[in-house]
Amino acid sequence: MNKPEEKTKRLKIYTIISILISLLVIVGILYFTVNTQTIYYLSHVQIRYEYFLIAILLNIFSWILWGLRLQVLSNALDDKLHIGLWESTKIVITNLFLANITPALSGGEPLRIYLLKKDGMSLGSATAAILGERLIDAICVLICVPFALFIFKDYLHNTTLTIGLSIGILLFVIFLVVFFYALKNPEKVKAFLLFLNKKISHLFKKKDSQEPKIVNFIENEVDNFHSSMLFFIGKGKKTFAVVSILTVAFWAVSFLIASMLLLGLGLPPFFIESYAAQMLLLIIVTMPTTPGSSGIAEISISGLYGVLLGASYGYLLGVFVLLFRLITYHMNLIAGAIFQHRIFKSLTSFSFNALTKEKE
Repeated sequence: MNKPEEKTKRLKIYTIISILISLLVIVGILYFTVNTQTIYYLSHVQIRYEYFLIAILLNIFSWILWGLRLQVLSNALDDKLHIGLWESTKIVITNLFLANITPALSGGEPLRIYLLKKDGMSLGSATAAILGERLIDAICVLICVPFALFIFKDYLHNTTLTIGLSIGILLFVIFLVVFFYALKNPEKVKAFLLFLNKKISHLFKKKDSQEPKIVNFIENEVDNFHSSMLFFIGKGKKTFAVVSILTVAFWAVSFLIASMLLLGLGLPPFFIESYAAQMLLLIIVTMPTTPGSSGIAEISISGLYGVLLGASYGYLLGVFVLLFRLITYHMNLIAGAIFQHRIFKSLTSFSFNALTKEKE
């Protein structure tokens, strides 16, 4: 079996594992939370289905906001580039499939970079745009984490949850430190990448005939990335401000979905507490654990919202987790799969040779 086939097989395994873990954990939560009270409640209380519809529409609107953010970033980094909102939104939706079946939601980044490059951006500028997204997300999270911890200070008695949050915060801080170090020392980044390329070439016994081309490519793209990121520090401050506002709007809309589902079930929306819970959840799911953080996300949601619903509404916790993951995970996975298949004519043809072929 050759390498592309191996990676294709691995991607299929990731997909199956991710979906199975998610479904099995949801079934487990339903098993331990659904009882006669649940059945009685759902049979006698008027379910507000319009709130479920609003939750779905909010999820779709979050894709558009993400697409708008990517559009602003990309067009600002390349004056000759004019990516439309629909094109950038398609890129965002397409990335959802790989993002939701890879650890730390990291699989979508290479795909977004590839599609931006396909639309005319240099690889360095496309990488800067995507890392710019991650940087602004990280800054937003770190600013909001103290607020979230303050809201949940009386609830965080679960040692495992506390440890998970601590590790997540540490990883965010490490990411920021590494990012700013790379931004300040581009020559050291070049030296590291060239060293890494040399080691990989020796490891796989590749011929040296391509080395001058690779060296030139690495140096050019690191320069492109560096100049693109410096753009935000200099004349791109206005763009940075606009993207920051769009980032806040994106997360605000995304975090509102849970409250709509609670209202649909006839429960208190817990607006402030729900925002805090999902900010903490975001830290947990961005850790490199299971594919798409399946299982981890469901258990974390159950733990965070379990303390909000308490004993009074605990019998509806499983139903809430099911609805929440159907919209924020499975809906995204399906939409991403459809768009990726339309672009690549396959769910597994990307990620393996696409970027390499673009470089040659």
